[in-house]
Amino acid sequence: MKEQKTMEGLTARRIALKVIRKVTEDGAYAALALDGELKGCGLGNADRRLVSRLTYDTLDHLIYLDWALGQVMAKPDTDIKLINILRLGACQILLEDRIPESAATNLCVQLCAELGMPGLKGVCNGILRNLIRKKEELKLPDPETEPAKAASIRYSVPEWIWKRLKEDYGEEADKILSYRNNDEGWTLRPNLTRLDDTGFEQLLNRKVWKKDKSEIPHAWKITGAMDISRDADYLAGNYSIQSGGSMLACMAVGVKRGQQVLDCCAAPGGKTCYLAEMMGGTGRIQAWDVHEHRVSLIEAQAKRLGLENIRPMVRDACKPREDLNRSMDAVLLDAPCSGTGFMAQKPDIKIRLTEESVNELTELQERLLNTVSAYVKPGGIFVYSTCSILKDENERQAERFLQRHPEFEEIELPQVIPEKYRRTGKRGLQLLEHRDGIEGFYLIRMRRKDD
Repeated sequence: MKEQKTMEGLTARRIALKVIRKVTEDGAYAALALDGELKGCGLGNADRRLVSRLTYDTLDHLIYLDWALGQVMAKPDTDIKLINILRLGACQILLEDRIPESAATNLCVQLCAELGMPGLKGVCNGILRNLIRKKEELKLPDPETEPAKAASIRYSVPEWIWKRLKEDYGEEADKILSYRNNDEGWTLRPNLTRLDDTGFEQLLNRKVWKKDKSEIPHAWKITGAMDISRDADYLAGNYSIQSGGSMLACMAVGVKRGQQVLDCCAAPGGKTCYLAEMMGGTGRIQAWDVHEHRVSLIEAQAKRLGLENIRPMVRDACKPREDLNRSMDAVLLDAPCSGTGFMAQKPDIKIRLTEESVNELTELQERLLNTVSAYVKPGGIFVYSTCSILKDENERQAERFLQRHPEFEEIELPQVIPEKYRRTGKRGLQLLEHRDGIEGFYLIRMRRKDD
């Protein structure tokens, strides 16, 4: 029994290491890589949760772990494969209180041999045991003399992210960065063309999942589901998985039956389908994405849900279409963004994001705003949204747009959105997860003035 448990522990760490390597060495997305490795892995639920915890904790605290290892390593320029094994070991030694330090060290040493580095087993063992001995002596840089460096290590974010959030939110930046989302649940909503809230609650009552009604209309938070994508009711199109911020963006559009609507950057199709359902299958929604394989995701969603008023199209929303000028009752631009609103749930965002890439995204958002706003008819609605918490992408972006386009004006959010989410800042609504219980999300509702 003990030998079997040891093997399962080694397998769990082997899988976690594979995902960590895919993210840090190959640029993979953590959620997709983890899902792919867990399918058919043969581990029980407890060990699957261990894999997830070790993977996400290591990625989430990567900057802190690298700093800690740097305090006990003679040579920082170590092979990346060994670095990732050491990161996994340091995560267990410094962050986990349920894993014996000796077990963490020994299993990491075994992983060295598995990765074809038997000669580095002694190095790995020495570094991790040195970390065990010195972990109580580790001291962060002085926040008074090196505030950016100290915050970067404490919160495991690049210094530039801390500086931007400090500029945007002041003291609240520390609350934003210290928040960790430990919720393993999902937000589900019914297919409104088939089920009302009562019918959907009855459907959920037949499941073994734990459910809680969300404050967002039609939404339930559920836990205890291992693979929702294989659930019979999901496959039958009776419900969808959709985040709270995404649902609020759709509600902000305030669509009506029979309208002509454009969803500009629509893949994978969650917002498009929700809008189509709220229109009762009437009217038409053009759903654009620049990549053909992503448009196929929209098509699959619409087919699963039985929605026939959606027209998926491969189109670059940055390229003007003069034939569409002033033709749309509503346009939704959920723009490509930094994704910083999801940092608490997707820690690999902090790894791949750079200050230069954010600057490029803000330029792209500006081009998109200028282009697709032309398609809104007089009196029509234009909603801009992102899953970012950076004001350059959100509040300041919206302010600049309205200065360039006086033909648009900001208007109040619809009453269907709960009052607690309808407060707005200088421009639009900024949601923060630590405060609002919804992923960091921004939206602003605008109207083209009548001629």
